[in-house]
Amino acid sequence: MVAHLPPAVKQLLTLRNPHPYPPPSLSRLQGVLSKTFNDAKQRRAETGWLVLTMCTLLTANSPPTVSHLYRFATRTDPANESTRTSLSDAVRKAAIMRESALKSTIFVGVPRVILSLTAMQEAMEKDVKDGLRKHSIREANPENIEEVVARGKALWQSIYAPHDVKLYNKLGSLHPDFITFIIQAYGAILSPLPGGEAIEGNLSRALGSVVGIATLRAEGRVVPQLTSHVFGLLKARYVADQNEEDKWLSSDEGTEWVIRTIDTILDVVEGERAKL
Repeated sequence: MVAHLPPAVKQLLTLRNPHPYPPPSLSRLQGVLSKTFNDAKQRRAETGWLVLTMCTLLTANSPPTVSHLYRFATRTDPANESTRTSLSDAVRKAAIMRESALKSTIFVGVPRVILSLTAMQEAMEKDVKDGLRKHSIREANPENIEEVVARGKALWQSIYAPHDVKLYNKLGSLHPDFITFIIQAYGAILSPLPGGEAIEGNLSRALGSVVGIATLRAEGRVVPQLTSHVFGLLKARYVADQNEEDKWLSSDEGTEWVIRTIDTILDVVEGERAKL
């Protein structure tokens, strides 16, 4: 059993900027959250704002900003725990944040999601942690796998049509298991779960596309994938029985607002990194 890293290996791991990026100053972070949230309130897009902000901060890889986002979203004064909103409201927002993070795994991978969810977990109060779901509802088994795959294929078609078959075949040619993995991930993680708002933290079809846009915009230099998910949000307008927020988010104006808001947050969170 290896109990310790060899000294040379341990030294190597300290090189090449191994730690997450430091956050911007608290005043700048608070300022951009206040500005963008107030704008979202005027547009009645508070849930979309929470989703895109969580995914942007997660992808920017600055976990302390995720901690502050939780406090900002659940308190009138982020520095004062006594100003927290109701327990039900805090649990609802925490569930949306961690569901957004889970979906981000598809776009930016596991490591950043672990760091951000850990930071969020440390910021949450005990009663909120106790109020969140503890059991998995996504475990694959012989009874549900066909439903998961069907859900994944339906979401794939919804996002990528009329190029869905061509893209499916292209990705399948890169590795025989690649497209199988993607479809199953779309079905299990990215698509809305059956049950709608009765499922804790369940994100709609439009909000799932907001996750894709925020992560890919923040990741940068992946314009084909970003463009696909921008189209995905625009196509979400055709989903039946959308609420008013989702209708607006999937409009031309709403989609532009999503991208501009992500950029506004990134400008602050990443603004000081050039000095490092």
